[in-house]
Amino acid sequence: MVQIQFPDGAVRSYEKGITALGIAKSISEGLAKKVLAASVNGEVYDATRAINEDAALKLLTWDDADGKNTFWHSSAHLLAEAVEMQFPGAKFWVGPALEKGFYYDIDLGDKSIKEEDVLLLEKKMNELAKQANAYIRKEMSKAEATAYFTEKKDEYKLDLLSGLEDGSITFYSQGAFTDLCRGPHIPNTSFIKAIKITNIAGAFWKGDEKNKMLTRVYGITFPNQKELDEYLLLLEEAKKRDHRKLGKELGIYTMDDDVGPGLPLWMPNGTIIIEELENLAKQTEEDAGYKRVVTPHIAKESMYIKSGHLPYYEDSMFPPMELDGTKYYLKAMNCPHHHKIFDAEPKSYKDMPLRLAEYGTCYRYEQSGELFGLMRVRCLHMNDAHIYCTKEQFAQEFRAVNEMYLKYFKIFGIDKYVMRLSLHDPKILVQKYINEPELWLETEAMVRAVLIETGTRL
Repeated sequence: MVQIQFPDGAVRSYEKGITALGIAKSISEGLAKKVLAASVNGEVYDATRAINEDAALKLLTWDDADGKNTFWHSSAHLLAEAVEMQFPGAKFWVGPALEKGFYYDIDLGDKSIKEEDVLLLEKKMNELAKQANAYIRKEMSKAEATAYFTEKKDEYKLDLLSGLEDGSITFYSQGAFTDLCRGPHIPNTSFIKAIKITNIAGAFWKGDEKNKMLTRVYGITFPNQKELDEYLLLLEEAKKRDHRKLGKELGIYTMDDDVGPGLPLWMPNGTIIIEELENLAKQTEEDAGYKRVVTPHIAKESMYIKSGHLPYYEDSMFPPMELDGTKYYLKAMNCPHHHKIFDAEPKSYKDMPLRLAEYGTCYRYEQSGELFGLMRVRCLHMNDAHIYCTKEQFAQEFRAVNEMYLKYFKIFGIDKYVMRLSLHDPKILVQKYINEPELWLETEAMVRAVLIETGTRL
């Protein structure tokens, strides 16, 4: 027997090997029809996967984020099955769930998905969904998995396999489709009731523009048609407010191939907006005791090595230029520059807190497939600041920063937001972080205490 603890604290005994779906059925058939996956000791499981030890269990439905994630990842596999039927010989890279929906990156060889193909794919997905094919999990050795994809001459899955440890390889099958996947998945395809392919785009393999361009198919699915209809209506309304459309219509900014992708040109109307935002920020920061600084757009490689930004962020920085035998990088962040300003003159505890602010331009080498209007660019105006303070001053300074954020949110009518507390990873402390584990823990505890004290939503 295994002891299963539910979220309300209740504990029940079940036969070893029981599944979350079986547990749901023991409670009610109605509940079982809603269960998409399960959280077992904090790990998301297939609802049909055996539970062989005592566990804390949460049944996941459409109302849970992990339930939706599982639903949409399973939908990506359904899309892949339909594509494989319509485009024999297609090869598949990855098909993750997104915040809304999913996508799959596909190598179609010399073929392409046309407008008429989209309707056929949606029709085929609906047909496959109604077959109620189970998502079946199978564990195998790395050697077996490698042999399988070697026979299929699938370089994409072989590349994924090369980064996996032996003993952790799982395959999932539904209907006629089998894929390398860690899961989890919904019980069967019949849970997917409403389907829409939303976009076809190009994406370089692994996000590297030196690699082959794959076809990225985006989609969205729901457990009922009503939710899909409501989503598509919201999508149409959002298109009317798309900043790329409004930016052109209102003469705010433009993009030009001769300038380069992700490098916006601000037109007179847009420049007015920028300057007014800068004025607001400068006045707000002056009132809060910040001192304004200006730093160069480029700096020597040695500074970024010393600050620790190289090599960890090198892939997000533009390639270096060489001058007089020395490498220089376009500025991707202001941190090391501000630290140099702090270090330029002797400081005493009486100078603390020292608040430095800059409204500068930074350059980041976003991959071509990641660029999106003004949301993902390669040149950005960054209102950045660094506060140098004593440990005793930390709580008040951090509280003041949060209050400034909330003030901006109120000005711009932002009432839906989430604050995320990011923690250091002790496994890579020496490589990536300043190696002072006790100070990291203490600082994180101070941050958490201020967030709780101020009632900030996390």
